[in-house]
Amino acid sequence: MAPKIKTLFDLNVVLDVLQERDPFYTTSAQLLAHAETGKIQGFIAAHSLTTLFYLIQKDQSAAHAKVAITNLLQILKVAAVDQSTVEQALNLPYRDFEDAVQMMAAVQCKADYLVTRNVKDFQPAPLSVIQPSELLALI
Repeated sequence: MAPKIKTLFDLNVVLDVLQERDPFYTTSAQLLAHAETGKIQGFIAAHSLTTLFYLIQKDQSAAHAKVAITNLLQILKVAAVDQSTVEQALNLPYRDFEDAVQMMAAVQCKADYLVTRNVKDFQPAPLSVIQPSELLALI
């Protein structure tokens, strides 16, 4: 049996599902379903969870945010963001530091892919950065 594809999900892909954002919802939901069934090994960067909590709490409630994150943690593993991650991210020539941290979290958890709708924001890339539809085609 071939090893599972390891993928770090950028926050925009997770938000596509949680906020049911069209036209992205269906593809992103299929990817999370593949992570849930174990067809792929999915990760989310630790700092994405704090941002996600904030956004859900602001829009709904802290209780709802806790439930959403608890459910997400049943599907995705947390990619650590530690001092090394941040230091390496500082050395990437990205305009957006948060994207640099995402990338280094993906590298450190040994992801095969970082899946995002903003591929151009992750260049140059030390690992493959692909759109959700591209990952779906690979599965």
